[in-house]
Amino acid sequence: MTLEGEIALVTGGSRGIGRAAAIALAKEGAEVIINYVSNEEKAKETCNEIAANGGKSSAVKFDVANTEETQAAITAILKDKKKISILVNNAGITRDGLMMRYSIDDWDQVLNTNLRGAFAVSQSVIRSMMKERKGSIIHMGSIVGLTGNAGQAAYCAAKAGIIGLTKSMAKELASRNIRVNAIAPGFIETDMTHKLNDEQKKAISDLIPLKRIGSADEIAQAVVFLACQNSSYITGQTIVVDGGMGM
Repeated sequence: MTLEGEIALVTGGSRGIGRAAAIALAKEGAEVIINYVSNEEKAKETCNEIAANGGKSSAVKFDVANTEETQAAITAILKDKKKISILVNNAGITRDGLMMRYSIDDWDQVLNTNLRGAFAVSQSVIRSMMKERKGSIIHMGSIVGLTGNAGQAAYCAAKAGIIGLTKSMAKELASRNIRVNAIAPGFIETDMTHKLNDEQKKAISDLIPLKRIGSADEIAQAVVFLACQNSSYITGQTIVVDGGMGM
């Protein structure tokens, strides 16, 4: 699954699934640009790990929820690297709460980062891919974008929107040999799940046919598959990686 010569941009790449994806893409030969918004130290740690494994990477700060900032950052990346051939739209936040007490500000923050951010980054990158007549865009969705979840109306709406965005982009860009897919992780060990106690984690595991919470590395392997030519005839799809939870 070699990715030699490819340039990959991973948003939210300093930790969790984004970090695992960045490291996995670099191991397959891609040069990886790691986007972060606040934690420069974690971004540099990810770059250092990639370098220790013989890979090449760099870290770039911009907030995907800020469209002007995003466009400027990606313009600078393209001026320097000449192309972005793999895009992983992973940046995301949660603001959980019951709908009857949920604030519009929280709604806007979640939708702006998780959905509008994915659109803005993609829009800024696709011109380069269209020129190259080649590219793979991978949106990070969630199983709750398919199933819904109490207390996560905004997050579920954003992730459901990612699925629609994926299908529309795939149809628009297929003629230019640009593939667009989404991954819908289930419960994965990340910073978002670390706040759960052991009892809560066990209750979740009991709901999963494979009886365990997944790892970020397992999602990263799906990213690599969708980024490389082994998936050359796959586009417009949502790949569910959830241990069977959504069945």
